[in-house]
Amino acid sequence: MTLHTNARPRDVDTSLLRSWPLPVPSNDADKEDRGHVLVLGGSREMPGPVILAATAALRAGAGKLTIATGRSVAQLVALAIPESRVLGLAENDAGGFTVEAVAALDPLADKISAILIGPGMQDEATTARLVHALLPRLDGTDTNVVLDAEAMGAVLHPPTGNPPFRFNVPVLLTPHAGEMAHLTGIAKDEIGAAPDRHAVEAAQDWNAVVALKGARTVIAAPGGERWQHEGGNVGLATSGSGDVLAGIIAGLAARGATLAQAAAWGVALHARAGERLAERFGRLGYLARELCDVIPALLEQAAGDSADAASRPSGTRRGIEG
Repeated sequence: MTLHTNARPRDVDTSLLRSWPLPVPSNDADKEDRGHVLVLGGSREMPGPVILAATAALRAGAGKLTIATGRSVAQLVALAIPESRVLGLAENDAGGFTVEAVAALDPLADKISAILIGPGMQDEATTARLVHALLPRLDGTDTNVVLDAEAMGAVLHPPTGNPPFRFNVPVLLTPHAGEMAHLTGIAKDEIGAAPDRHAVEAAQDWNAVVALKGARTVIAAPGGERWQHEGGNVGLATSGSGDVLAGIIAGLAARGATLAQAAAWGVALHARAGERLAERFGRLGYLARELCDVIPALLEQAAGDSADAASRPSGTRRGIEG
């Protein structure tokens, strides 16, 4: 397949977001209409990431939330997010979930709009087996699948044992350069020097939307389409920030956004949330969990700008403030 790396990628900016509005529920919509998101992750050592991701998914507008996490931390997670239903899954000695977890999740397969797998999970090989056991159950549904952190190791541990793996139905992966190096075997410096090429190649090889994160984030789709985003600040390079981004994307996907649209909007909202917090606290020292709190206002402003843009002549449109 021909790689489309010569054409300039589309900028994820105010103009693009205006032309690509998110699905908006009607005023009489119930929580089911706003989408049901399942966040699968967490472990004994890292219950925090699943809490951050799940909170971000709700802040992004998802109407219903289920969390599936390790049995050892399920009660803690349930108390941290009273808005959620929490399922406790069996864990192995390494902190991963056993494949028996599929049986516990199976009744949800036809009810969820989006699933995020990976935040806070341990044991890459076990997590990959769980991903490969779950994906066939989701085939034929309209569920959007987002793989983050350890769950991205599914491409390294295919069921046949012969990588690389290609997904039957496109999913979304969210690696930073170090994770991409691990997934592809290509040096991190090489990926940093040519992120567009490596994102497009991975998207086409894996049949996935790939959001290669960094100061300049490149989003590539299996068909070769490409977007880029530059923005935010160094404060976003903090523990838990990636979990929040993954949760925002999953929440938007639950609302009905396509995977590429959810990635583009998620990256933009995440960056703008960092800019808002930098104005309040300074560029260093704000917390990942605080990013979640400003997402609803940014979404509301973006929706207002889109409505204004649609009703005003070209050249008189105002921008979305960072």
